[in-house]
Amino acid sequence: MLIGVPKEIKNHEYRVGLTPSSVREMCAHGHQVIVETMAGDGIGCSDDDYIAAGGQVVGTAAEIFSRAEMIIKVKEPQASEYAQLREGQLLFTYLHLAPDAAQTEGLVKSGATCIAYETITDKRGGLPLLAPMSEVAGRMSIQVGATALQKANGGCGMLLGGVPGVAPAKVVVIGGGVVGTNAARMAIGLGADVTVLDRSLERIAYLDDVFGPAMKTLFATVDATEKLVLEADLVIGAVLVPGAAAPKLIKREQLSAMKKGSVIVDVAIDQGGCFETSKATTHADPTYIVDDVVHYCVANMPGAVARTSTFALNHATLPFALALANKGWKQACADDAHLLAGLNVHAGKVTYKAVADALGYDYTDPKSLLG
Repeated sequence: MLIGVPKEIKNHEYRVGLTPSSVREMCAHGHQVIVETMAGDGIGCSDDDYIAAGGQVVGTAAEIFSRAEMIIKVKEPQASEYAQLREGQLLFTYLHLAPDAAQTEGLVKSGATCIAYETITDKRGGLPLLAPMSEVAGRMSIQVGATALQKANGGCGMLLGGVPGVAPAKVVVIGGGVVGTNAARMAIGLGADVTVLDRSLERIAYLDDVFGPAMKTLFATVDATEKLVLEADLVIGAVLVPGAAAPKLIKREQLSAMKKGSVIVDVAIDQGGCFETSKATTHADPTYIVDDVVHYCVANMPGAVARTSTFALNHATLPFALALANKGWKQACADDAHLLAGLNVHAGKVTYKAVADALGYDYTDPKSLLG
């Protein structure tokens, strides 16, 4: 199969779909890989590195999209990219379609087969291609939240861990999954007063076993969530409904009752955000203020630490990418129900129910497409 890797064009997105090591692996299985020039510069990998791995470097994204049978990316295709997709072409990347009507329409019109990293599952019910970026985003959320708390950045001027004789910041993490667990680990390490909210008693018990008295846990009722958020200095939104739009857990009217100079980091912004006042921002302009509350809502947080993120992501995506290249999407999905769960759009049909429901499309069961 001829595989194409374009340079990412989303604002301050430095990750790349395949590392040179992954290109070498693809070539070892008999595939050809074309990579847009400078696609790996953001992770410290040159065109020469890709050539040494067996890839071919080409000058433009247009050549990638026109020639490749499978496109491997990191972020969802931007308008200029999905306009170049064609019928029968395979796209393998993060999509996050439920809150993105324009992209969904573009992919449907293209006729391409689009498999989303974030909805591929595993035998434990996890999301193995989302997990590495969730780990990065969870850890980053505390880093950026601590910076946003500084007075010069609009925050209340509080040091996350405090100092002897001065209380630490109160950090509330809504959601105890991969993002929330990693956020809690970082916040505890910095000495913050940390509480995690979740609706799964099994997950709460797990977190209690892992962190012990260093962290508090609470069952996430509406009342408990509101009480903690209004007392918090830093709130991390870490909720996830796989493939669907994130629920709006904090309403606009509640925001005005939060502490002046408190900070919200909405890691769920890729799926629309879990605060009613959330809107996607970029690394170039990451924050805004509503009712004296600082909002950090960057939609591609891991792109800021592109090298770490790209290598971690490639470790997770490569086995699936190889299966798609070796077998073709139909046979690969027939052989692996977890990969089939990643199929979101095919030949003008929406094949992921949460996306169809969110955006008003007719739903096509992906199993019906396998023959």
